[in-house]
Amino acid sequence: MSIEKLAVIGGGAWGTALAQVAAAGGRETLLWAIEDDVVAAVNKIHQNPVYLKGQALNPAIHATSNFSDLSGCDAWLVVTPAQHMRAVLSRAPCPNMPLILCSKGIEDVSGQMLQQVAHGVCPTSPVAVLSGPTFAHEVAAGLPTAVTLACVDPALGETLRERIASPAFRIYLSSDVAGAEIGGAVKNVLAIACGVVEGRGLGQNARAALIARGFAEMTRFGLAMGARRETLAGLSGLGDLVLTCSSTSSRNFSLGKAIGEGRDAAALMADRRTVAEGAYTAPVLHRIAVEKGIDMPIVSAVDALLKGAVPIDQVLETLMARPPRPEAH
Repeated sequence: MSIEKLAVIGGGAWGTALAQVAAAGGRETLLWAIEDDVVAAVNKIHQNPVYLKGQALNPAIHATSNFSDLSGCDAWLVVTPAQHMRAVLSRAPCPNMPLILCSKGIEDVSGQMLQQVAHGVCPTSPVAVLSGPTFAHEVAAGLPTAVTLACVDPALGETLRERIASPAFRIYLSSDVAGAEIGGAVKNVLAIACGVVEGRGLGQNARAALIARGFAEMTRFGLAMGARRETLAGLSGLGDLVLTCSSTSSRNFSLGKAIGEGRDAAALMADRRTVAEGAYTAPVLHRIAVEKGIDMPIVSAVDALLKGAVPIDQVLETLMARPPRPEAH
């Protein structure tokens, strides 16, 4: 199959950055956004001042809020917030062309991974997952980035890679769709925990330890859910975890930092136009871990903090008081 015209579903920072990637070389790219001001700005001044302020966009990007315009595209990059993906795909004309899922999370209501959501709504569409250590503003600016593209069909994976990849946007192929999704979902929750450590002033040693033990939790969960260890140790797992847990450019890290500084979690989440996906993933991830008997104390701690059920100092004390165990566990 040939893939030329791409649609990007979601006009936030990451969706806009991916539209910039897809439009490299002047290739026509359609950006669907729900916000009229985003659509108008992209079409008139070739910028997205709402979500990606100051970044000039390729004139080959055309924005729309009309689903009917998507019918002429060969594949969709789906970049809606995880909790809204089902609703958006249900409203769109269900395509037979590939869906490349670029959001990171687990659907709260159903407990399904996003590939399951997409298959349920668009059963005739091949599904791939694009994930990795990616800050939108760096990708949009053309800075070097490497990601995982996970797809069961290797021929489709190669076709998608040929269409999207560039020297500055390097794509590594994988057939482990579950692993690519799980790494991206779990790392957002762990980034909130690292933000709390930063906001509490606990130091770099504590954050490094938290990243390492968080990766152990990610691995336990991923293996229990059918992921491959090498995927979790790659770009979409460990690579994304390190990036997201280390910078205030991460919305999840920033949310955790504010909580660590003593601000109210519910008020912080209500006040944000952009989404910290980890705040929505934590409750369902905790629920699945409990149901399956997977030990994830950091995830449980983040869930408790976001619910306001336990004070920060008590959560930290509980984590530090856990009995010693072999590091491999």
